[in-house]
Amino acid sequence: MKEKLIRFMQGRYGIDQLSKFLLVVGVIFVLVSALFGSHPAALICYLLGWVFVIWCYVRVFSRNVSKRYAENQAFLARTYRIRSFFQRQKNIWTQRKTYHIYTCPSCKQKIRIPKGKGKIEVRCPKCGTTFIKKS
Repeated sequence: MKEKLIRFMQGRYGIDQLSKFLLVVGVIFVLVSALFGSHPAALICYLLGWVFVIWCYVRVFSRNVSKRYAENQAFLARTYRIRSFFQRQKNIWTQRKTYHIYTCPSCKQKIRIPKGKGKIEVRCPKCGTTFIKKS
């Protein structure tokens, strides 16, 4: 059975970030339609959700790899700022265990200071302003 699946998927594009996004959005639309009950908006959400899910699977099983790759690259280019914002927030959150992150009062540069050093004088590497903070 596994060999049949492998043979079937040979030459096909597979799952990428755009396909994952379409699948998640489709499932969300279908679940939201369940909340509306028999309201006309529920039918629209339900159909729109299935359109996204079907579009996802069409992309996954497509043999036109170059076109799917170009679509994915365009999607990644359009969502770069949003993705990088969340990546920075995740990075800051993981560093909060061992560092304090302060903002320079004059130039708003973020400065990372190790925790547990007591009151220290912080010098901004960007503008040279010094200020005192507790680490």
